[in-house]
Amino acid sequence: MANSGIQLLGFSLAFLGFIGAIASTIMVEWKASSYAGDNIVTAQALYEGLWKSCAAQSTGQVQCKVYDSLLQLPGIVLGTRGLMLASIFICLIALLVAMMGMKCTTCLADQPEQKNKVALSSGIILIIAGLLALVGTSWYGHRIAQEFYNPFTPTNSRYEFGSALYVGWGAASLIMIGGGFLCCNCSKNDSGKGSGYPRTNPASNSGKDYV
Repeated sequence: MANSGIQLLGFSLAFLGFIGAIASTIMVEWKASSYAGDNIVTAQALYEGLWKSCAAQSTGQVQCKVYDSLLQLPGIVLGTRGLMLASIFICLIALLVAMMGMKCTTCLADQPEQKNKVALSSGIILIIAGLLALVGTSWYGHRIAQEFYNPFTPTNSRYEFGSALYVGWGAASLIMIGGGFLCCNCSKNDSGKGSGYPRTNPASNSGKDYV
């Protein structure tokens, strides 16, 4: 059925977005040192992520340092951490719920109306998870751009968007698109199933005598 195919496509896109959100959260290239303008091109590239910072040498050697203190981290890092982790957790729950509501699974097969509601609920939860990831990555990216164009920011302290941001934006889009597909419910109930009472033929009762 077309509706089953749409649900399967939505689940696949959401699952890919889920993997992308995990990869983006783990990656260290949330912001990379900029060489635009008067910045001197050095043999060292600096990267900062949500969990650690790294310095890559031209020889290929990479040295990373995990953030020591949680309380000393900037609010942008802590906030983005929370949003991304919440997005991943909610997306995982939504995917598990979606497996019960999809038409290609046997769970709740004898209750089609409940199955459609479960699929709709999972799609809404996925959209929420995608929005959380989109807010987290966009907030972090806005702060990078704000500091880059700030005239008081030292030239050698300016950063640009890292690859993790692009992965996060793509993952958030996939999760929301997948959730939108799961929200689509093209099936319609039969007209005879609209009410809880069985239909009766008036003509069949016309010949009956009532005492």
